[in-house]
Amino acid sequence: MTDTPKNPFDDLMKMGQDWAKTMGPIMESFTPAAIEKMWPVMPKDVMEAFWGKTWNPEGLSAKNKLLLTLQGLTILGAQAEAQIRLTVRHAQEAGATEQEITETISLAGMFGGVPAMTKAMNLAREVMTSGQEGQA
Repeated sequence: MTDTPKNPFDDLMKMGQDWAKTMGPIMESFTPAAIEKMWPVMPKDVMEAFWGKTWNPEGLSAKNKLLLTLQGLTILGAQAEAQIRLTVRHAQEAGATEQEITETISLAGMFGGVPAMTKAMNLAREVMTSGQEGQA
């Protein structure tokens, strides 16, 4: 009789879950979708301060960093739906146009494939059209 080797990631996951429980009951059930409800969009000035040129004047703007993040999330297979929606909302707040968001996702399709591009585009469209409903 041989012992089945234990998956080392099981211990790591258990440790993370135990840590979350010690942080508080809310952390035990915290999900990426909860981030959307907690803080749907940061103000443009806050994003620029933390992610943009405030501390690094020669670096990328918050808008460009968010577009790069959107591209990466798309290339990874557009599996992080809450993160894609959150990134699109923040990119818009940072000044990205619908055209820039669409081009970013389209370009990512060359590297991540058409299914990932299509999924990300649908998620972005969902965000962009929901934002326009309030403006009508």
